[in-house]
Amino acid sequence: MTHPVSEMLATWAERSASAERAVAQRHLRRVWAIPGTTLGVISWPASVRHRLFLGWNYWWQAHLLDCLVDAQIRAPNEDRSLIARRLIRSIWGLNRFRWTNNYYDDMAWLALALQRWDHLGSDGPGADHRAAVVQLTNEMLAAWSDAEEGGIPWRRGDVFKNTPANGPAAILLARSGHPDRAAATADWLDRRLRDPDTGLIWDGLRPGVDGHTQFEKTIYTYCQGVVLGAELELTPIPAHQERIHRLVAAIDTRLTNSGVLTGHRDGDSGLFSGILARYLALVAVELPGDKPADEATRATARGLVLTSADAAWRNAATHQNLPVFGPDWSRPAVVPTRGRKDPERDLSVQLSGWMLLEAAYRVAGGAQGEID
Repeated sequence: MTHPVSEMLATWAERSASAERAVAQRHLRRVWAIPGTTLGVISWPASVRHRLFLGWNYWWQAHLLDCLVDAQIRAPNEDRSLIARRLIRSIWGLNRFRWTNNYYDDMAWLALALQRWDHLGSDGPGADHRAAVVQLTNEMLAAWSDAEEGGIPWRRGDVFKNTPANGPAAILLARSGHPDRAAATADWLDRRLRDPDTGLIWDGLRPGVDGHTQFEKTIYTYCQGVVLGAELELTPIPAHQERIHRLVAAIDTRLTNSGVLTGHRDGDSGLFSGILARYLALVAVELPGDKPADEATRATARGLVLTSADAAWRNAATHQNLPVFGPDWSRPAVVPTRGRKDPERDLSVQLSGWMLLEAAYRVAGGAQGEID
């Protein structure tokens, strides 16, 4: 069914707002009842351990901030701005009053979210996090090595180099004034981790004890999303443009169920398809070029986002008139209950659904020309 643009925008705006309210009501809490703090509790209904923030998950909080940026672009308000400021302060505080940790993917995601928040200018002149972004970007630059022809490791002291670290690092490097290193990272990903048979991106690689590289060939939606994001930052250079065409086509063919992006499970994987949806939306609205291949790729990306968002909304469970999303948007979700390990309990799964709806709002015509 088609709708006029204004009606479609209103629909996705309302659905995104419902997803935001659901996360806010179920997951946002003060840290140890300290005034001026906010973090996302990583489960609902929450265990005692999670309510006390003894488990809090740095990179999920970065994506919570990213979702708040999306919502602030969609419908700015001061209450949300206050929540975001408290969230940023709380991440820093609970992370032992520092921005860095041992995982390069975590640090890249937080830097990207901080950078997007600063670009909104919601906190007024001088209230920015440029020093934090520079520090985190420098971590990406310093982590590069020539082992296995380049790339950065997943975490400090590790030899495993993977797409989840290199993809967001490349996006950050491109946005932070390091296009050469960003391009080198994107080239490394394409050369070393692209499956020659499917065109999709593998998880990672490590040196083998016998001198032969061992590849982790698992296919995650996450990996496709971050590579799309990295390549998009480097367009309209033809090689990067062509890679986007190829990868979107492979996603459409191999990572969908009746046009709906395939899901994963709970935990970290709950965020994977939402991340792919975010970067498909950027391809849909920002991929340059007027060739038939460019137009076809934008249309495919747009269709994947809207079809997935429609399915996620249709299959969401409802609790107190607010949605509960499942980890697989093509299947009905359930309302999680205490004592059961339903994937829907995880903040990651709910952020992924919210992220998807904000992506649908964007490709339907909202937030054009706004912060990536």
